[in-house]
Order: sequence, then C-alpha cells, then structure tokens
Amino acid sequence: MKILVTGSKGQLGNEIRVLARDYPDFDFIYTDVDELDITDQLKVEAFFVANKPQVIINCAAYTAVDRAESDEATAYLINATAVENLAKSSAAIGALIVQISTDYVFDGKSYLPYNESDETNPLSAYGRTKLAGENAVFQYASKGLILRTSWLYSAFGNNFVKTMTKYGIEREELKVVYDQVGTPTYARDLAKAILDIIPSAIHHSGTDLFHYSNEGVASWYDFTKFIITFSGISCEIKPILTKDYPSPTIRPCFSVLSKSKIKDTYKIKIPYWSDSVKDCIQRL
Repeated sequence: MKILVTGSKGQLGNEIRVLARDYPDFDFIYTDVDELDITDQLKVEAFFVANKPQVIINCAAYTAVDRAESDEATAYLINATAVENLAKSSAAIGALIVQISTDYVFDGKSYLPYNESDETNPLSAYGRTKLAGENAVFQYASKGLILRTSWLYSAFGNNFVKTMTKYGIEREELKVVYDQVGTPTYARDLAKAILDIIPSAIHHSGTDLFHYSNEGVASWYDFTKFIITFSGISCEIKPILTKDYPSPTIRPCFSVLSKSKIKDTYKIKIPYWSDSVKDCIQRL
C-alpha cells in the first residue's frame, strides 16, 4: 500500500517515519513544503497523478496558535485551502485522506468529554481554520478519515514537553494555568493508531470523524508538574488562572475528548497520558 505523508518533518510525520519499519507492507512517500507545496492545487494534482498514493496522511498544519490570531489568512491557506486541494486530488484517484484536526474546534464550555457529534464552536483563528479543513474533507473527499486530537507533543519539533523541560532547567519557578483541562497526546501513539487503522479504513467510502487523545485528564499545571518531577528537575511549579496569563488566543477551558467511538470501531488500546509522557522523556 502506497502512503503519502505530507508535512513529514513535523512532530507526527517524524513519528510515522520512526514507526515505518514496523509496517513492511506500507510503501511510504514523505514530503514537506520543499518537495510538495500542498497550497498549490496544480502541483498537488500533478504529484498525485505521477505517484498514485492510495492513502494520504496530512500531517501539515499551521499550529502557531497565537500567531494565527494576527495571520488568519496564512493559517487558513495551510489548514483549509491546502486540505481542500488534497481532498479533491485524493477523490480524483480514489485515495483515502487522513486529516488531523483539533480539540480547538470546541468552545470548552462542556463539562463532559466531547463526542464527535457535539456542536463545534471554535473561539480562535486556529480552531476556525482547522474546522474549515474538516469541512473540506467532508465536502470533497470520496474517502476521508478525520482525527481530532489534543495537546500534541513528541520527541521531535517544538512542543510543550520540550519547552517546559528547557524552562524548568533555566528557571527557579514556572507559573502554569490550572483552569484549562484536556489530555496531553503523544504523537507516537497517534501515529501508531493511524497506521493500525488504515488497512480497515481504506475499504470504507465517505468521510468519518473520530476523536483520539491519550487516556485520562490533566490541566496544563498537572502536565507541567509531571514533566518536571519525572525529569528530576528542581523547579517550583505554581498554579495560576488563565486570566493571569495574557494571551491573544481564547483557548477552550475544557477540551477532553471521548474516545469511545474509535475504540469501539477499531478495537485499539490507548495508553494513559502520563505513561506516554514518561516514554517521550526517556527517548529525549
């Protein structure tokens, strides 16, 4: 099975590269913006005709959440327009497109884990553009799989685990919000779930939507406290309220995702968040 991985130099793309050796039946093609500009429809069409991928895993995304507030046009180009390009070209050759979305499509006003059928109401430019990307897959793909995830980190790229580790070493104390609750998600676990699901998903028509994060619940404060403690770093972590941490982005205060649908459909096991953080830190 020929699988195209776009945005392959990011967190998720790199984790797929590492896991690829465990999937000998898959023939991977890795691209990033230098090899394939997915915002250019003509280039995408030509690439698909030449390479004929059966599956596209789109790991490309504009994830600078705060910067998106002042540059929503660029975020939309990458998170929505490019997805439309990929969805149209995948439909033209009957390929499956796997699109990664986000918990930021919700407003965070729930007190129960979000199901796939719950109403979306993004509060940020990032959330709006990612939701537009979801809609593009629903509208244009003949076979689509949308996976919403949350608080992604890995051994690659810039992410919360690496940033807090760095700050923890450099500073005597860190102030971290405790009134935003969700679930940290290890990109390696997400990558494995995607690769395990593909053999079944490729036989389905239409587009389906699933939630995937690690198990459990944490605040950013809990997440940081665990990172610092497990890493053996001497740094005091102080809890603060969101209102005491100035940010241009309104983030959902509660964005726990229900994984019941994906577990029931594909019979996958999902690791607990702190176990996966341990694995990531040990790899770092």
